[in-house]
Amino acid sequence: MYRKLIALGGASLLLSASALAVHAEMVEPTVPPDPPKFTAQTEPVFVGISDIMEYRALDEYHEPEWVTEKFVETGKLPPVAERLPKEPLVFKAGNMPDGVGTYGDVMRHVIGGRPEGWNYIAGQSQGWGGIDIGMMECLTRVGPLFTVKADEVEPMPNLAKSWEWSEDGHQLTMHLIEGAKWSDGDPFDAEDVMFYWEDHVVDPNVSPLNGATVDTFGGAGTKLEALDDYTIRWTFEEAFPEQYLYQMAYGTFCPGPAHILKPEHPKYSDNTYDQYKNAFPPEFMNWPVMGAWVPVEHRSDDIIVLRRNPYYWKVDEEGNQLPYLDEVHYKLSTWADRDVQAVAGTGDFSNLEQPENYVEALRKAANEDAPARLAFGARTIGYTVYPNLSANGWGSPDARGQALRELNRNLDFRKAVSHALDRQRLGEALVKGPFTAIYPGGLYSGTSFYDKESTVYYPYSVETAQALLEKAGLTDTDGNGIVNFPDDTEGVAGEDVEVVMLINGDYQTDRSLAEGIIAMMERIGLRVVLDIQNSNTHDQLMQGGKFDWALNRNSEELATALKFTERLAPVGPRSTWTRRAGSDGTLDLLPFEEEMVQAVNAFTASTDNAERLELMKQYQKLYTENLWGIGVTQYPGALIINKRFANIPAGSPIFMFNWAEDNIIRERVYVPEDKQQDYELFAETLPGEPGADGPVN
Repeated sequence: MYRKLIALGGASLLLSASALAVHAEMVEPTVPPDPPKFTAQTEPVFVGISDIMEYRALDEYHEPEWVTEKFVETGKLPPVAERLPKEPLVFKAGNMPDGVGTYGDVMRHVIGGRPEGWNYIAGQSQGWGGIDIGMMECLTRVGPLFTVKADEVEPMPNLAKSWEWSEDGHQLTMHLIEGAKWSDGDPFDAEDVMFYWEDHVVDPNVSPLNGATVDTFGGAGTKLEALDDYTIRWTFEEAFPEQYLYQMAYGTFCPGPAHILKPEHPKYSDNTYDQYKNAFPPEFMNWPVMGAWVPVEHRSDDIIVLRRNPYYWKVDEEGNQLPYLDEVHYKLSTWADRDVQAVAGTGDFSNLEQPENYVEALRKAANEDAPARLAFGARTIGYTVYPNLSANGWGSPDARGQALRELNRNLDFRKAVSHALDRQRLGEALVKGPFTAIYPGGLYSGTSFYDKESTVYYPYSVETAQALLEKAGLTDTDGNGIVNFPDDTEGVAGEDVEVVMLINGDYQTDRSLAEGIIAMMERIGLRVVLDIQNSNTHDQLMQGGKFDWALNRNSEELATALKFTERLAPVGPRSTWTRRAGSDGTLDLLPFEEEMVQAVNAFTASTDNAERLELMKQYQKLYTENLWGIGVTQYPGALIINKRFANIPAGSPIFMFNWAEDNIIRERVYVPEDKQQDYELFAETLPGEPGADGPVN
């Protein structure tokens, strides 16, 4: 595997030598400063889950006229009522910002990722940018929860339409939607669920996309069984672990089509696991989905096209089968180009998340004739430097790597790194204005569980950082400006301390922050070199432990604490991305990590909101005081959406319980007839047979 390593000095983020002048005295830890006020944020309309949707049969159902004429009346498809489940999921018109929609038009996305293939439950990436969210459906749903009243927040039903706990709370019985079908007409049932669980989540040879493991759902004591075609039962060691309902949403419990995948799985064929994972490349069209749209066209480095799913199992209150949009595009460009095209009107949707683009995007959107509008949410995007704290052989480090892991486990060393970061300057170098905020690490200031007084901040001080390095036993013994390993360090005695920092090269924000960090570390005598990888390889290296430090954009657990809670601490051997067991299967937890695990486990087991708040205060103090991750910066994102689209909820965050593609409930989004454009590439067609070329008409 080719790994690109780059060392940078005097990075562009350091605007002047005086900006890094050494402070005159040592500084003590404190609480972080309050984030700057940001008046551009919008507020959602809060409702109950029952106000959004329900499951029930309707008197009649409808679909686009061309589907009826070209496919039903010619015998190519059964009538729409026969393609829907017994009780479809019904979205209520009262919760739709612009009411019941009309059919037609396209939503044009631009993404920077490239699809590996369609077998996401075996770990293949579909390119991100909302492709997977448009194709996958999961047992529960959490994206739209940003609109749900605080006292009613709980996962929404989805493929699992309802559930109930046993009296002792150790068993959870879920009822699947009955009569729903995959996009090729094959029935969805408990076989799909059990195939995903038994042959993917439980199988240690498979790593599903988004990293689901048994630990995600409670550990080795968790069991799942099928009681009949539409009923499954979970058994947990804990009582009433309602937290796992959040993990059953995107993207850790989204079953794949067993009728297509099972014949290729090594358990049921002669394939290796690699052959199974790669059995369905991007060129395999008409991949069966439970989501609203089906992939029908893939042009390498150009575009992916998805068409409406004729068997989609959701409707509006008037019985119109969803989605309203007939087609979805994903232009294969770059992540930065996504923002540019959305603002210009050549793209329709973007999660504005790279702050370098904020000022220009706001300037252009302010024009009355601008095709798109911007809506900012809370500060729920943040970057952290994660030191590899595993000294147990995870990632098979060489002598230098092992010595770095031992240094990472030294709190004085981690404190030195934190004190060396001028977070204010790092944020301002990304974007001027009230966007970025100092981020010590841990829970974001934008989440309801954040507590400032429980957050420990080690502020910028070069002198303090240098003193802490010396306390950790690191001095510059050869006079070249870089500290050296002590003489008793096995394998690297007296050598310069060189840290390899893994970053995702697909995003300019990651590169910009990394350059600034390199220069700031050089100032205190640490040499940092970059291992720059694309998204897919970056994730593989992270999960394989092949990094000294990883500069990472955080995921949902630090934005909500309710989703992916197991990632908050190493509660199991593979529960987090940055801290895992070695080859012997054991974790070598530091004492504070054991306390973090206790707090997270207690949080997971609790249903008392006051108790949960106190537990997250404990967690936040342990995390930030001990620098489990070293926070860098946090900032808000903005949804860029073309003005022709209706039913976009107010205050939609681009990232909270999930990404905005899920938050806005795209299957309800529509374009009024008088605003529809001629953008469809495969008008009045539907997906063909799995594996066949393109759509059919």
